[in-house]
Amino acid sequence: MDRPSISEHELLVRVRAVGVGIHDSYFLPQEMAYPYPIGIEAAGVIEQTGSSVTDYQTGDRIAFVSMMQPKGGTWAEYAAVTEDSLIIPIPDSMDFTEAAAIPVAGNTVLHAMTALPLQSGDSVFIAGASGAIGTFAIQIAKARGWHVAGSASPKNHDYMKSLGADKTVDYRDPAWADVIRSWRPGGVDAAIAIQPGTGTDSMHVVKDGGTVITISGDRFPPERGIHVAFVPHKADVRRQLAELFASISDGQTQLVIEKVYPFDQGLSALKKTQTRHARGKLVLSLE
Repeated sequence: MDRPSISEHELLVRVRAVGVGIHDSYFLPQEMAYPYPIGIEAAGVIEQTGSSVTDYQTGDRIAFVSMMQPKGGTWAEYAAVTEDSLIIPIPDSMDFTEAAAIPVAGNTVLHAMTALPLQSGDSVFIAGASGAIGTFAIQIAKARGWHVAGSASPKNHDYMKSLGADKTVDYRDPAWADVIRSWRPGGVDAAIAIQPGTGTDSMHVVKDGGTVITISGDRFPPERGIHVAFVPHKADVRRQLAELFASISDGQTQLVIEKVYPFDQGLSALKKTQTRHARGKLVLSLE
C-alpha cells in the first residue's frame, strides 16, 4: 500500500516490528478498501508529525497500540497513528522486536489487575499462563507479593516456575482443579481466565466471595458470591506500562518471545496464535 497521509493530530510511523496476537483478526473496520493491513500493535520510528502534535517529535522511537484505523493497521511499512493512541517511548537499550511484543499483552494484564482486590500474601490462579499475557501476569503478580498458580501444557511448567509460579498444573489433566484446591484448601483469592473457555473452571478453584477476571470474554453465571468481571479497559495504566518497559529493559522482568518471523511469514504467525500451545509472544520483523 502507499504511504498513508496524516492529519494534524496523527503521527506517521515507520514500522520496524509488529506484535502478533489472535486479536489481529478481530479489529477490522466495517467498511474498508482492500488490501487492508490488519494489526494493532507495533514499534517503530516517527517520520512525520501532524501540525497540532506537540508531545512527539520526528525520530522518536515508540511502541504503540492503534485500533480501528481507517488508514490501515500495523502490518505495513508505515502506519498512521492518532496522537491519543496508547504510545510508549522505547528505552534506549531496547530493540524494536522486544518493544513490539509488549504493548497489547502488557496493557491487558495491567488493566486486568486493576480489578483484583488483592494484598501481598494473597493467591491468584492464571488459566493459560504460558502465553504473552500469562508470562507477564506471573511476574507482575509475584512482584506484588502474590502466590501464583498457573495452567499450561507440561512442557511449559519449568519455565513458568522460573518466572515465579509457585504451582503449575496441566490444563488437560481432569484432576487439575483438585491440585489447586490441595495447594489452597479454601480456594485461591482470585483467578485470571486468559484462554477462551476457562472462566467457569477457574471459578471452581476460587474461594467464596473471590474474584474472576475473564480476559477471553467468557460469559458465565457466578456462584458462591464470587465477583465475575471483564477487563476494565478504561483504567489508566500508561504509567505502569511505561514502568514495565523500563523493567524489561533493565532485566528485572523477563520478556518471553516465542519466535520472530520475517514479515512475509505473517500468516504463519497468525495461525500459530490460534493454538493453545504458544509460548510467549510472536513478532514480525520488518528489519
